[in-house]
Amino acid sequence: MPTILLIAASRGLGLAMAEEFLNKGWSVVGTVRGGSNRTKLHELAQQYPGRLEVETLDICDHAQVTALRKRLSGRVFQMLFVNAGTTNNPTETIGEVTTDEFVRVMTTNALCPMRVVESLQDLVAADGLIGVMSSGQGSVTNNVRGMREVYRGSKAALNQFMRSYAARQAGTARAMVLMAPGWVRTDLGGPEAPLSIEDSVPSLVNVLLEKQGNPGLEYLDYLGRTVPW
Repeated sequence: MPTILLIAASRGLGLAMAEEFLNKGWSVVGTVRGGSNRTKLHELAQQYPGRLEVETLDICDHAQVTALRKRLSGRVFQMLFVNAGTTNNPTETIGEVTTDEFVRVMTTNALCPMRVVESLQDLVAADGLIGVMSSGQGSVTNNVRGMREVYRGSKAALNQFMRSYAARQAGTARAMVLMAPGWVRTDLGGPEAPLSIEDSVPSLVNVLLEKQGNPGLEYLDYLGRTVPW
């Protein structure tokens, strides 16, 4: 049974992805942040005994990332997918954002996901897939309206860092993908988003499954369309 290591799966897109992979016959190791107590991921684990394991991880705590790597030593995953992310006030411009808020968003959305990839990559099968949740907002080409400036910048930075990582992996059999899930009604996306989780996640998971066995990095949306850098 193939297994995915799914980082940040306690709610929203991550939780829905965990359930979708389980429905497709996969096993899942999903992470939640410490102090989460009982989450919906724990409830889902009861429905799939032996197929869903819950681990604790704050992606911005490097000691926790190292500890998770040690706990999972010897395991082999067909996929590693990092879903974690945050946002800020969407109307706040780069000239208005405080340094602390800028650092918080950039660290959570760009630095920490890549640290997780670098730390956990050896747990992924040589011909497996490494994916990170990006956003269509990270596309420099498609930014013709502005808004969400800090969030856009953090996702563009994530994309650039992942391209650098992929360049270092050139010639390997691993598939790599930056996923744009669409604007989805979640705690992060907000109530005005046009897509439901049901509109996005099943298609997104299918795109990941189809990307398996196709080496190299792609930037794709939830329908499998290429997003311009």
